[in-house]
Amino acid sequence: MISDMTKGNPLKLILSFSVPMLIGNIFQQVYNFVDAAIVGKFVGAESLAAVGSTGTIVGVMICLMMGLTSGAGIIIAQCFGSRNFDELRKTVTGLIYIVGILAVVTSVAGVVFSRPILSFLNTPDNVIDEAVAYINVIFAFTIGTAMYNASSAILRSLGDSRTPLYALILSSILNVIFDLLFVVVFKTGVVGAAVATVIAQIISAIYCIIHMIRHRRQLNLEGINFQTTKRAIKRIFQTGIPSALESCLISRGTMSVQRLVNSFGAMTMAGYTAAVKIDSIAIAPIVSVGSALSVFSGQNIGANQMDRIKKGMYQTLASLIGICIVIAAGIVLFRNQLLGLFLDKTQAAEAIAIGSKYLTIVCVAYIVAAVMRTYLNVLRGAGDVNTSAVAGILELIGRIIFAYILVRPLGSTGIWIATPLAWAMGASVPVIRYYSGKWINKKLV
Repeated sequence: MISDMTKGNPLKLILSFSVPMLIGNIFQQVYNFVDAAIVGKFVGAESLAAVGSTGTIVGVMICLMMGLTSGAGIIIAQCFGSRNFDELRKTVTGLIYIVGILAVVTSVAGVVFSRPILSFLNTPDNVIDEAVAYINVIFAFTIGTAMYNASSAILRSLGDSRTPLYALILSSILNVIFDLLFVVVFKTGVVGAAVATVIAQIISAIYCIIHMIRHRRQLNLEGINFQTTKRAIKRIFQTGIPSALESCLISRGTMSVQRLVNSFGAMTMAGYTAAVKIDSIAIAPIVSVGSALSVFSGQNIGANQMDRIKKGMYQTLASLIGICIVIAAGIVLFRNQLLGLFLDKTQAAEAIAIGSKYLTIVCVAYIVAAVMRTYLNVLRGAGDVNTSAVAGILELIGRIIFAYILVRPLGSTGIWIATPLAWAMGASVPVIRYYSGKWINKKLV
């Protein structure tokens, strides 16, 4: 189903488009959620710490590929809004070539440098071998992640948020089955969890690609001859590099935080890992609605409907604030029960207490994250991608500075407090930029 977001009630379109994306984001988090829960319950807290210590490294290594995919999605949405389907097809082709090459490079670099990076991050000796084994499997099959993210970005930019959802539902169910089979039955530990994840990712990618081929006429991809232009490639990099820089900087800041967390030992690592899994699912509505707003902004700026963009943004922000209040209240009330899904309450009581404190501090700042994502995604969809990089830099600076300053007097609690403070710094950039009005002239197509 293709959604033309240049017509109709803005908030209704944004929310209805975001619902499949929200469910999809939750299922995507289920990949890591199931890995962590099964590993933590059936292998142990140290193995959970090993899995958790790899997340930020993977984020940094694939950030360029993800950024370019995001940048291409902006161009595709604007092409759709302006009905420039020839340029749309050339952009899709360019993205396929770029992502394919980057997937190979990322796989090789990830496997080669995984242990040195984990050592640099102060990963404890009793954890590092399992962490290396887990992350090497993930990196060896980066192509699955690349294929899914490229195809889902294309579909969502064209107004189809349901197909990526169906792909994730299928792959998530298979991920659970394979996790239980490899980890619980065959006793393959963290390697089995990694294998289950990459198989599921590849299946989700294949599902989306088959859908695109079968429905190429409705998606305006019919007649694609896999020829692109230097202009299309250049524009993908121009829009994608700032997004990639933002992602890399945020991941780099997270790596710095992970390094501090690792210095407190396996229990803190396990508590942090479990809490981050919960946090990732809790913040999914903000991410999903923000992404829908970006597509809405892209299609409407392509159609030169600026007032419609502004109306959609204010309606979206009001809705997100209400959603954040409800989510934060739920986490505060049930944080220990949620952490108990990952950690044994008798054997890992210390880790649960640490994770509980993290969730309490971070969830009260979800409104700040909602403000940042709302304004940032309007600007991103409009083509003002450099603002994302600036916001990412400021957030990185804030996260590192606050974490390293506050960790001395407050211990690990200081690391948790640094996250909402960094969000506040990052949010100031898109808000100021939006009200300057300069983003209106950043249309790409």
